[in-house]
This record gives sequence, structure tokens and C-alpha cells, in this order.
Amino acid sequence: MLKDLLDSRKCFKLVCGAGNEDALEVEKLVALYSAAGCKFFDLSAKPEIIDTAKRGLGDREGYLCVSVGSKGDPHVRKAQIDYEKCAGCHKCEEICPQKTIRHCKVLAARCIGCGKCYSVCRHGAISFKEEAGDLNEILPPLIEKGIDCIELHAMGENIDDAIDKWNDINKIYDGMLSICTARGHLSEEKMLELIKNMTAKRPAYSTIVQADGFPMSGGKDDYKTTLQAVATAEIVQNAKLPVYIMLSGGTNSKTAELAKMCDINYHGIAIGSFARKIVQRYIEREDFLRNEYAFAEAVNIAKKLIQSL
Repeated sequence: MLKDLLDSRKCFKLVCGAGNEDALEVEKLVALYSAAGCKFFDLSAKPEIIDTAKRGLGDREGYLCVSVGSKGDPHVRKAQIDYEKCAGCHKCEEICPQKTIRHCKVLAARCIGCGKCYSVCRHGAISFKEEAGDLNEILPPLIEKGIDCIELHAMGENIDDAIDKWNDINKIYDGMLSICTARGHLSEEKMLELIKNMTAKRPAYSTIVQADGFPMSGGKDDYKTTLQAVATAEIVQNAKLPVYIMLSGGTNSKTAELAKMCDINYHGIAIGSFARKIVQRYIEREDFLRNEYAFAEAVNIAKKLIQSL
């Protein structure tokens, strides 16, 4: 059971990306990391992504979590380019970690809403379209397919919307839930108030708090990059709530070491950007799932990351 995995305090969660709707990439990632020992996978809330994740798992044990967002959350947005404003400098293409932009066009299925393209565009050509939908329509088909956790990204400024969506999720699903939140738009006090509000009526240890230090920032493998994830987890830990603590946002192979140095008693670490980056050159191969040599090389890389917990 997922609860047993969390209780072991050795839970590694691979974040495929709440906005990542590239079914083939998700299948490759799940196949690779499950072969390396990962048992928990964070996925886009799409029926076809659940299906492809299950294909990637094959006969291996694994737990599936779908992520949904509240208003203002970057995980549920897609970049779009105004071609008339675009100067064709290709800086957005160069910086995109998902290889989402080609010829000044965004491949929406691959966009995870990280905002790196927006940060380098000097011509105001890039904007975002939010894709949050009605959870009462989105979630039932996913639950029917078989999932083990639902995660709500509650890190926007609209706290009322986050609470409304959380209440909807609790009515629809009675399994393990996860709150992914950060201090980006909230003070420390507001973040804790939100978490306490959302967990007050839930049974003890039926909720994961994913302490997101700096969302979608895990491109580098150093202590500074993961510092905010550890600091955010410490805030949650000090509140002494009956929840599971998962570190995320800027997480990498240094996260566990720094967390232990700071006496953070975490239950797991969720890694997305960094986990995908270190195996990217392998999963980009068209023959990845058939090429035993390439697959084995990538598994060895993924194992080292998982073992860093």
C-alpha cells in the first residue's frame, strides 16, 4: 500500500509533470524509473496518461497520483506564442527543459508551464493559458481507471478557489490526498493556515503535504537549488501536523543529504525536472523501450538518484 511506502520514509516520487501530456514520454519515464526501483508516480490528470503509465509499469508495483491545480497555479497553464510579436531569436527554444517549442510554436502536450520561456522573451510574445477544469468531470473517470492519490496544487493567490477544489476532491475521493503548496504567493503563516484548514477534518496521516520550495526549478544538482525545498519542509515539520511530508521544488541528488543535516524527518522526496533531465538523452531515442543497452544505461543513472534518499 502507498501508506506503507510513506511510512518507510524511503518514498521516491517521480514527477512526470502535471502538464505533461506527452503519452510516449510518460510511458518511457515510468518504465525507466519503475525498473530502477521507483514506486510512486505523479501524472497529468488525463485518462490516456493513466493508461500509458500503466503500460510503462508493466508487472512492476507502482502507485499513481494525478495532479490538479487551483487558479493561478503554474502547473495547470500552457505557454502560447504571439507570432506577430515573435522576433525569432529562438531563446525560448533553447531554454525550454521539455523541448516544447519548435519554430516559434508551442507543442502544448509537452508544456509543463514552468515559465522559463517567458523569462527570456524580450518582446512580450509569450503568455499563458490556464487549463484548470471542473474536477467533478475530470476526476471520476480517473478514479474508475484506478489511481492511488490525488494531489491539489494550491500555491496561487486565490485561496478560496483552492479550498473549494479541495472540498470537491474530498467529496469525490476517499483515498490518500496530497497538498502541494509553497511560499511563493503566501507568507509562512498563510501557508500553514491553508494546510491546517485543509487537513482539519481528515484522518491522521491520510494526507501528504508536498512542501514545494521553488516549483519546477530542479535543473541543477547543488545544495543552493534544493535549499528552499528543505526550508519549506521544516516549516511544515515544526507545525507538528499528522501528515506525511514530501520535499519537492528544486529537489535533486543533494536534497536528502541537506534535509538530514537539517534534521528534517521527511517521508519522501518528489523529483521532477532533475529526474527527467539526467535521463533526457536516453528517453529522446525513438528505440528507447526496445534498446536494451540504452535502457540499462538510463536505469543505472536513475538508480543512483533513487538511492540518494
